[in-house]
Amino acid sequence: MKFFFIYSFINLFFYIIFAAAIIIKKLKKMASNLKNLSDFGSAEIPNGIDMKIGVVVAQWNKEITDALLKGAHDTLVKHNVKEENIVTVSVPGTFELTLGAQSLLEYTDVDAVIVLGCVIQGDTRHFDFICNGVTQGITELNIKYNQPVIFGVLTTNNIEQARERCGGKLGNKGDEAAATALQMVALHNQLRDNYLSNYEESEI
Repeated sequence: MKFFFIYSFINLFFYIIFAAAIIIKKLKKMASNLKNLSDFGSAEIPNGIDMKIGVVVAQWNKEITDALLKGAHDTLVKHNVKEENIVTVSVPGTFELTLGAQSLLEYTDVDAVIVLGCVIQGDTRHFDFICNGVTQGITELNIKYNQPVIFGVLTTNNIEQARERCGGKLGNKGDEAAATALQMVALHNQLRDNYLSNYEESEI
């Protein structure tokens, strides 16, 4: 009888631990899902008065990408990036964002590029190929050109999720991408200037 009681108690204990772990996991997922993309928290957004930012926006899912573009543009202007220093180009779809960004880096004097697009899950693996391709492409551009290329692409299960993230109840991914661009340009410039300053001092 005593053995049975102990055995039952141990089973109950591990059941509670297991249940608690599942609840915590779900709560964390909910917290992530409810993150407002337009809320930068305590992050300090640099002044963009001397920055020139390129924006490449996909025409596919235009309802969504137009809203992303508006969010990015408004955030850049809010932080003092001049209208004439916002260079915007469009490409047919999300997969073409990489080449559009590369063209801006090669043929203009932008300090950073923001890519904006929207890929919505369908019945085939096309979604996976597009997402993987553009993610890898943008990562490679950051490394190749040593300039910030900011990933502002929504990858959602349905149109409703996309609408929630382009100005809906979960904010605007375009806002987030623009703020990230300003932060990365400021960081890049600071580290570059520090390096050049130290190099000049060592040459004296």
